[in-house]
Amino acid sequence: MTDSVQIVERPVSDIPQELQRLHPVLARIYAGRGLKSDAELSRGLDKLLPDAQLKGVDAAVDRLVEALEQQQSVLILGDFDCDGATSTATTYLALSQFGFQTVSYLVPNRFEFGYGLSPEIVAVAAQRQPQLIITVDNGISSIEGVAAAKALGIDVIVTDHHLPGDQLPDACAIVNPNQPECDFVAKSTCGVGVVFYVMIALRRRLQQSGYFERLGTKPPNLGELLDLVALGTVADVVPLEANNRTLVYQGLERIRRRRARPGLLALLEVAGRQPERISASDLGFAVAPRLNAAGRLDDMSLGIECLLTNDPERALELARELDQMNRDRRGIEQQMQRDALEALDQIGLDESEMPTGLAIFDANFHQGVIGILASRLKERFHRPVIVFAPGDEGEIKGSARSISGFHIRDGLDAIAAKNPGLIAKFGGHAMAAGLTIKAKDFERFCTLFDQQVQQVMAPEDLQRSMLTDGQLNPRDFTLDLAQLLRDAGPWGHQFPEPSFHGEFRLLQQRIVGQRHLKVVLQEPQTGLALDAIAFNVDTEVWPNTDIQRVQLVYKLDVNEFRGQRNLQLMVDWLEPA
Repeated sequence: MTDSVQIVERPVSDIPQELQRLHPVLARIYAGRGLKSDAELSRGLDKLLPDAQLKGVDAAVDRLVEALEQQQSVLILGDFDCDGATSTATTYLALSQFGFQTVSYLVPNRFEFGYGLSPEIVAVAAQRQPQLIITVDNGISSIEGVAAAKALGIDVIVTDHHLPGDQLPDACAIVNPNQPECDFVAKSTCGVGVVFYVMIALRRRLQQSGYFERLGTKPPNLGELLDLVALGTVADVVPLEANNRTLVYQGLERIRRRRARPGLLALLEVAGRQPERISASDLGFAVAPRLNAAGRLDDMSLGIECLLTNDPERALELARELDQMNRDRRGIEQQMQRDALEALDQIGLDESEMPTGLAIFDANFHQGVIGILASRLKERFHRPVIVFAPGDEGEIKGSARSISGFHIRDGLDAIAAKNPGLIAKFGGHAMAAGLTIKAKDFERFCTLFDQQVQQVMAPEDLQRSMLTDGQLNPRDFTLDLAQLLRDAGPWGHQFPEPSFHGEFRLLQQRIVGQRHLKVVLQEPQTGLALDAIAFNVDTEVWPNTDIQRVQLVYKLDVNEFRGQRNLQLMVDWLEPA
């Protein structure tokens, strides 16, 4: 929290008439995020986009109905992150409720098989003799894997949201809002959102055909799965456009009423969160890392089992295992971060000399944690970063994270197009991607990656900036406004939680925990004392009694402790004023 940062106030030229009935601060916040009317504030399920817009959904439903009528064996092929786990659990639960009698799931071990429906994982899947494979949160790039399944007489339905390549797999159905000629406007829908839509379409088809009536049962309430949909959507850090906000809001409401899966409630318990008070950020920072820890260090099946179990005691047992894995993950991550920074120090690079596109490799890095390390380094140095760890047979596997202004997946595509054979495989999004190269090509790749980033990004793009919603009037430092802003979400990627900036007098400062700075501030106009906390500060800089005034970027927060609720500022940035 000591590097130079340019604070930029989010521009708001005009507040639409329909928003002016709201609290002036909230009206300004919504207007700054492009909202124009009351209709955009609605978070009811009736406002969800229709599934009919999804290309391929009818073909997927046709094949699923056939599988149900014939009671075929269905295998769900998931991914080893939180979106993949929630996608797998959602599909398993929905199909089971529909009456599928032979449903199983398989998640490739990331260290043995890597990502997606590879020919190797198809061979493993074939041992279970499925007649239909459904991929969730993967599959759009599985050209060879789908072909291998087809050669064995196994049909494949691909449900995914990742960007497709030039060629699509020869599946019996592909449902992906980002495939060519798909009219579904919510392109940011994540894996669990896509398969949830497929399940909605399947339920409607079964309902229309009189299936549930013939069984003498009511159609299952798929709304019961929205807690999982919300968790996967937040965890995958997809843009929270209107459709995603609705899905997340509805899922949060279920969790707050304790109508969520026992496993999700157990994960909240081990994280010390009260379901009644959670926000989207709690899903992203408390639940998702614990679930992800299984996929990063071991096998995501443990996380999926936690989400699937109906037994609260078993759920808590599994949640505690996941919590311990997460502690282990943090330890590994911290050591890798220290190693990475030491390596950069040994090279002798300061930020002015650092490559515009930074790629690092260490033989001791853990594959399961390189994505988190890439995120940490991206945040620290504000540039696209790729971190590599050892793979198999002379290969290294990389996890990439980017900043605004550089589409990381397109960047890798450009490198691959100009240098055939250099990148064995890759895939991803604008802000995150994965790739595999030969270890012997690492130095060459570093040079090409840096050159590619330089072609796209100007030096000023590397200037770290923080966008805020301006300064608050002293009368707005209230618990009521903090609660109002908390309830006005859900907030998330591309619909960010409101933040503000300002200058304050520093009255008290002390370290709590290991690296958190607890301070008491004074608002300069009124003299109002305000509690604030900054997490993970540089303890070589803070506390510092010589610093009397600070510039902050902060959020309003409701601090709840021992039954008391107080206003607290959550500090995103601080520097001496």
